Amino acid sequence: LVDPESVVDVDLNTLEKVVRKQKQVPNYDRSLYSTCVIHAKARDGTEIPVSIHYRKDLHKEGRPEPLMLYGYGSYGACMDPRFRIADLSLVDRGVVHAVANIRGGGEMGMGWYEDQGKYFTKMNTFTDFIDVADHLVSQKWTTPDQMAIHGRSAGGLLIGAVVNMRPDLCKVALAGVPFVDVMCTMRDPSIPLTILEWEEWGNPNERDYYDYMNQYSPVDNVTAQHYPAIFVTAGLHDPRVAYWEPAKWVAKLRDLKTDDNL
Repeated sequence: LVDPESVVDVDLNTLEKVVRKQKQVPNYDRSLYSTCVIHAKARDGTEIPVSIHYRKDLHKEGRPEPLMLYGYGSYGACMDPRFRIADLSLVDRGVVHAVANIRGGGEMGMGWYEDQGKYFTKMNTFTDFIDVADHLVSQKWTTPDQMAIHGRSAGGLLIGAVVNMRPDLCKVALAGVPFVDVMCTMRDPSIPLTILEWEEWGNPNERDYYDYMNQYSPVDNVTAQHYPAIFVTAGLHDPRVAYWEPAKWVAKLRDLKTDDNL
């Protein structure tokens, strides 16, 4: 999270490392930043790794601070910690940046995905993220009023499910091109990617999958309650998530939510 992309030689006998090349980032001072990995205990006792990145001179241990929590948790994809110039815009303003390696990803091996984060265990993805956020609050990294959560595509599904389940979790939610109309999309085999996606989510044309997936499909679980401020983007020509999915979700939120957020 704090080291720009590098090419490193490692001596396998001594484990000595020699940096051969590192991406040049103008005006970036590596010494100003720090990173760490903590573990949050999920409700079933599983330890969830969380990578954290902050600026040393703007951070004080034990003092709750603004925090951006990112998650994905699908397809066995690994959200390994990596340096992103865009993150500096937040961190340089005193925002703590955290990445939750929740189940559904592959960070802890394929069992993290195949056995604990897809099909009939998919709810782990959402409850893990909630438990990570609650842990960050309990450990005084942040407060709900100082927390923003963020995810894109399948990570947008994560955000949509989480704000339905725990709308009090954060102040702001960012959902980029979110896959939120799970039931309609996954029941329509004429959509090019639907049949392939059954391998990830299940086929809701089968009753058991229908009942399980309907528990978390964001559009289908919007209720009359207060939600955090939500920023949603859509892609007019996105081949994976059609623009009408986030549009449908936003319309339903505006119709049912009881808060005054736009």
